[in-house]
Parts: sequence; C-alpha cells; structure tokens
Amino acid sequence: MTQRLHLVFGGELVNPSSTAFKNVDDIHVVGIFPDYQSAYNAWKSEAQRTVDNAHMRYFIAHLHRLRDEEAAASSTEELGE
Repeated sequence: MTQRLHLVFGGELVNPSSTAFKNVDDIHVVGIFPDYQSAYNAWKSEAQRTVDNAHMRYFIAHLHRLRDEEAAASSTEELGE
C-alpha cells in the first residue's frame, strides 16, 4: 500500500493575502499524517483555534507528491550545485 503522507504547519503571515511567514523560526509544525483526512482534521482544528488572528494561516503539504523514488536525485539550485 502506498503511503500518502501529509504535513500540517502554519504560523503568522506578513500579510493575510500572501503566504510569506513573518518569522520562519516561529512556524508551528502540527505534524505528519498518514492520510489526507487526518491531516485535514488537524488543519481544521488549528485553523479554528487561531480564527481570531487574521494573520495566522495553516497549510497542508502533500509530502507524498515530493517523493518519486524512481527518479534520480538531482542537485538543488539553492545550494549552488
């Protein structure tokens, strides 16, 4: 069975209409979940908990989409390689 891992994270944004975090060191990692439904439930809980702060946003990252074990690893531009 293929795993479909999802990461739930969030924090305070610079501007509510963007996705740039105010302070990357303060990003709240809620956790990694084995399926979308559990990730969605965790996301919804955190989003509701912080609903009074318009600058707070939580996201679900589909980690399983980043994994392609058949493809060769490539260098990262950001590392200058």
